[in-house]
Amino acid sequence: MSAVANLLEGIALVAQPLALLLIVVGVLIGVTMGSIPGMTATMTVAVLVSFTFGMQPVEGMMLLLGIYGGALYAGSIPAILIRTPGTPSAAATVFDGFPLAQNGDAGRAIGVATIASFVGGAISVAMLMLLSPQIANVALEFGSSEYFALAFFGLTIIASVSGDSLVKGLISGLLGMLLATVGLDPMLGYPRFSFDITALTSGIQFIAVMIGLFGVAEALHRYREGLSGRDVEQRISGIMPNLEDIREIQNVSLASSVVGTFIGAIPGAGGDIASFVTYNEAKRWLSEAVPPFGEGNVNGVAAAESGNNASTGGALIPTLTLGIPGDSVTAILIGALMVHGIRPGPGLFESEAPLVYAIFVGFFLVYVVILVVGLLAAPAWARVINLPPKYIWPLIVVLSVVGAFALRGNVFDVWVMLGAGVLGYLMRADDYPLAPMVLGLILGPIAESNLRRALTISDGSLAVFYQNPLTMVILALAVLSLLSPLLRDRFGRWTEAR
Repeated sequence: MSAVANLLEGIALVAQPLALLLIVVGVLIGVTMGSIPGMTATMTVAVLVSFTFGMQPVEGMMLLLGIYGGALYAGSIPAILIRTPGTPSAAATVFDGFPLAQNGDAGRAIGVATIASFVGGAISVAMLMLLSPQIANVALEFGSSEYFALAFFGLTIIASVSGDSLVKGLISGLLGMLLATVGLDPMLGYPRFSFDITALTSGIQFIAVMIGLFGVAEALHRYREGLSGRDVEQRISGIMPNLEDIREIQNVSLASSVVGTFIGAIPGAGGDIASFVTYNEAKRWLSEAVPPFGEGNVNGVAAAESGNNASTGGALIPTLTLGIPGDSVTAILIGALMVHGIRPGPGLFESEAPLVYAIFVGFFLVYVVILVVGLLAAPAWARVINLPPKYIWPLIVVLSVVGAFALRGNVFDVWVMLGAGVLGYLMRADDYPLAPMVLGLILGPIAESNLRRALTISDGSLAVFYQNPLTMVILALAVLSLLSPLLRDRFGRWTEAR
C-alpha cells in the first residue's frame, strides 16, 4: 500500500470522535500536570498508561501522545512565572522567560513559548513522517546479528545518559537487564529466577516497574524534600503574540526545530539536552541581540521551547523504526504497544501501517490543540501552580496502585510496582540514574534473544558478527558511543590546557 493510502487510513482512524476527544483530554491532562513543578511528562504517562489498556491501540496512543506533548509544553509556564521549570525540558526556558515575566511581559513570554512549541512539534512530526519509512525500509533487511548489534548499540547509550557517574549508570543498566531475565527463557522455555513463584514465570511486568520508578519514587522523593505549597499571584495579559514578535522568532524557531528533532532522534538525549543545545546555538547566532540573551530576549524562549518540543517527534523516529526508545516516555509507549501485541520496529510499517500514520496525524493534532489551549487558557494553567502538593502526591501513589493492578488484575504487579518505587527512591537518593535501568529492561531481552539466535544459526561461530558489513558498522558505532564519555573528558582537558 502506498504512503498516501496509509496516510488516508491514518486520518480516518484519528478522525473518529473518540480519538479526537482523547487527544483533547490527553493535552488537558498533560498541560495540567506539566504546569506543576516536579510533575514530569515521564511520570504522568507512566502513571496513566494502564488506563489505556482497555482501549483500541489508536485511541490509547492518542491519549498518551496528548499527555506527552501537553506536559512537555506546560513545563514552560512555571519556568516563566516562578523560575521553576515544570519539567526538566523547560530548564533553558527560565533564562529569558523569567526576566520577561519580571519586566511585566509574562503573557508575551507564554505566547511566544506556545507558538514556538507548536512550530517545534509540527516540524518534528513532518520530519518523523518523511524519515521514518525510509529508515524502516533499511531496517527490514536486518537479521539476528544486525538486531543484536542494534540492541547493543542502544545499551551503549547508557554511557551518555548516566549523568556524572558512568559506573553508577552501568550498575543501573545492568540491574535493568538482570530484571529482564526473570521469567521463561526465550529460546528453551524453562523458568529463570522465578524462585518457585508462579507469578514470576511470566516475567516482571515492564510497565509496573516503570510506574514504580517514575511515579512512586518521585512521590517519595517529594515527601523527603517537604510538601510546602506555593502562593503565586501572576496577572497574565497580552498572551497573543503580535506580528512583530512572530517575525522576530520565526528563523530561530525553524532552525531550533530542525536541530531539536535530530537531537531527539538520538536515543537517550531527550528534550532537556535539545533545549540547552538549541538555546546555546541561538545565543551564539544572535550574540549582538538586544536585549541580550538571559535578560528577557524572546528568541531565547523560542529557541528553548521549539527545540525541546521538536525532540518529541525526533524521539519517535528510533522508537517506531527500530524499537529503541528515544527517551523515557517513548519507552513507556513501547510498553503500551506491546500490551496490545504490537512490537515497534521496522515490521511495524508493514503490519500496522495505518496505526503508524495515525500516530503521525494524531501527534500533529496534539500540537494544534496545544496551540489553542495555550493561547486561550494560559491564566488557568498559571493557577495550577498553586495546587497544594500534599494532595497531589498521595493521588499519584493511588493512581500508581490502580494502574499496576489494572495491568493483569494481579496484586503481585502492585507489589512489583511498589518495590520498584522504593528501589527508584533509594537509587535517586544515592544519585543513581533511572534512565539506564529503563534501557536495560527494554533492550536486554532483544540483545539476548538475537545474540543466541545468531549464534544458533552460525553453529556458534562469531564470524556472523564481523563478516556482515552492516553489523560491523553498527558495532563500530556502539564502540564509539561507549568511548564518547572518555573522549569528551579528554577533549575537555585538552581544551582547558590550551
